[in-house]
Amino acid sequence: MDDDVRPWDAAAPLVRAAQRGDALAMDDLLKMVTPYVTRLCTSIAPRDAADAVQESLVAVFRGLRGLRDPQAFYGWVRAVTVREAARVARRTASETPADPEEIARLRDLLPGAGAELTTEVRDLLARLPVQHRTVLVLRELEGLDERTTAALIGVPEGTVKSRLSRARSSFRKAWTR
Repeated sequence: MDDDVRPWDAAAPLVRAAQRGDALAMDDLLKMVTPYVTRLCTSIAPRDAADAVQESLVAVFRGLRGLRDPQAFYGWVRAVTVREAARVARRTASETPADPEEIARLRDLLPGAGAELTTEVRDLLARLPVQHRTVLVLRELEGLDERTTAALIGVPEGTVKSRLSRARSSFRKAWTR
């Protein structure tokens, strides 16, 4: 694939073909987004990431015909994945640590954290309530602003800001203990 081709540009023809019933195009799309879906699910639903990935991909498969703008494919996949991963995480009683590579991006929230983040940090993120972990992942790991995060998870922007503030505060306090 050409280095100048953006992922959503590469996906658009596959989206159109899959919407017309092309099974190979659908397979290519699902393969294309699986690493992204997996990364999101691992951060939001660490214990049940495999289930969250599967449910997210099934939701993408089932809902693709309703996607109006093929250029919006990645944003739509993100919305579907966040919704499914949060749903799976909510039904999980106990959780295990998130992926160390994802946690490494949270380094700026931790005063005095070195380049190597420990298992304790991964455990700390996994212990946050799912609504706090979700906004923290979307804001700090995905780089989304509060408005986009609010639209994605279906809550007011002020709710995202307060959850994010509480999540950051909880994360920092637990780290300094």
